[in-house]
Amino acid sequence: MENRVNVLFTKQIKIVNFGIQSFYNDNKKQGVPSVHVDWKPVAGGNKELESILDDIL
Repeated sequence: MENRVNVLFTKQIKIVNFGIQSFYNDNKKQGVPSVHVDWKPVAGGNKELESILDDIL
């Protein structure tokens, strides 16, 4: 029985990119099917501010 992980290497890669636009641009330049999601961490990654927002939302 073929290793299931190895099967992944026989299929075309499709990428969903979150956040860093340059990663998406590089994939597109290489012809890799990709979509870009313009995502940023809640409250800029500030855990204290994120906790405050969780309380009021």
